[in-house]
Amino acid sequence: MLAKILSGAVVGLDAVMVTVEVDIASQGLPSFTIVGLPDQAVEESRERVRAAIKNSGAQFPAKRITVNLAPADLPKVGPAYDLPIAIGILIASEQLPIVPQKQFFVGELSLDGTLRHTNGMLSLALLAKEQKIQALYIPASDAKEAAVIKGIDIYPVESIIQLFRHLTKSESIEPHPYIPFENIRSYEQNFDFDLSDVRGQEQVKRAIEIAAAGGHNLFMQGPPGAGKTMLARALPSILPTLTESEAIEVTKIYSITGNLPSGRSIMSSRPFRAPHHTTSRIGLVGGGSHPLPGEISLAHRGVLFCDEFPEFPRNVLEALRQPLEDGIVTISRAAGTITYPAKFMLVAAANPCPCGNWGSQTKRCLCLPGTISRYKKRISGPILDRIDLHVTVPAVQVEKLTSQGMAETSQNIRTRVQKARDIQLSRFATLKWKANAEMSTRAVKELCTLSSEVAAFLRQAVSRLNLSARSFYRIIKVSRTIADLAEEKDIALPHVAEALQYRSNTIME
Repeated sequence: MLAKILSGAVVGLDAVMVTVEVDIASQGLPSFTIVGLPDQAVEESRERVRAAIKNSGAQFPAKRITVNLAPADLPKVGPAYDLPIAIGILIASEQLPIVPQKQFFVGELSLDGTLRHTNGMLSLALLAKEQKIQALYIPASDAKEAAVIKGIDIYPVESIIQLFRHLTKSESIEPHPYIPFENIRSYEQNFDFDLSDVRGQEQVKRAIEIAAAGGHNLFMQGPPGAGKTMLARALPSILPTLTESEAIEVTKIYSITGNLPSGRSIMSSRPFRAPHHTTSRIGLVGGGSHPLPGEISLAHRGVLFCDEFPEFPRNVLEALRQPLEDGIVTISRAAGTITYPAKFMLVAAANPCPCGNWGSQTKRCLCLPGTISRYKKRISGPILDRIDLHVTVPAVQVEKLTSQGMAETSQNIRTRVQKARDIQLSRFATLKWKANAEMSTRAVKELCTLSSEVAAFLRQAVSRLNLSARSFYRIIKVSRTIADLAEEKDIALPHVAEALQYRSNTIME
């Protein structure tokens, strides 16, 4: 008998439909064959499925079993096909009635027949909704993740025995209720760092506020102990909240990589990733034999913090060029090409020299001039040109460290940042962008009109500072963000002057 079960495969961030065809032949020696470009994990499902069916009290047919995962030209990766293969065998051996066509099965099996957590469940739920599937049977531990998608019945399955009884109508499984995004976003967020904990550094805090409001990249240079790392780690406390579409984008990435926190249905806060400077190129950008997202995609819609920026290998830093410019990363392999989103805020921190004391008025720098020059050249000009805000973080004075006055809290700053981001979302309501930093050159020309006075001032400044065309448009984007923070409709001269201050302060010269 032949049985067909609907399932899915995750390719990149999205899922595609896979039909699991199971044929049990009455003639021939007993065997169990899986075809359709299965990887090692799929091949091993033969043993998991055999043990799960036996340990659940059902009969595993001692016949010639052939399982085809169609389409046959699509590589099948991972253990998610265990459940549909098992159900197909039970139907083909006439132990289960034929299930309706609009039912979708996915999940990894334990040897005792229980279902285990399976990655990529949000992408599979979106596929099921797109294909107008009526019921989605998934592991109970993943039900909350899939339940954020409206318009589909999510059935949390604990074991094959429970699903067997449900399909034979001897016992029913209640669908998991839909979880509105508003309920998730209303949760309280606790941050480990607050900008009020940082003494002094008002100019740097202003730059961080602008970066958060417009999604701009930020470069901080200063001596050790000046507070660069603490400032960067306090940045999440002022970031605007994720919109529903952004939250789904981020959750899909964390789901397929297995990084979604246990018990969470969706990512409700912006990611903050801080890879070590020994991270490999694949670890940062993504890749592998079965390509997975790297740190830059895990930081999508959030922050990628690179401490000790010059200590990263040169080839790793150069790999950031295309993602910083295009907001995507493309991974090409012999089997095909996969594109992952990578719209992140780059926050980089560096010392002025290897010992950190170059330019200090109180400490002596022990580095040779050649050593300092080589240290600065580790970061190429094109990378620096893609960073919107350049600030120097000076050593904190003792008087400010011991002062009793309270600095402005992150909550107050976050209120201003959220207002500015709301203005941008309204501006881009019919467009694909979410923040000023994402605008294309054409969008800057259309949406960021300058008065003749402001345009003349900007042309003169760019000519005098010998800035590139890329820097010209990035200055306008930062000016637009500063105007949004001030709730001004038009870009004025003070907005451009402040933006130029951050761009002219190029620190790795």
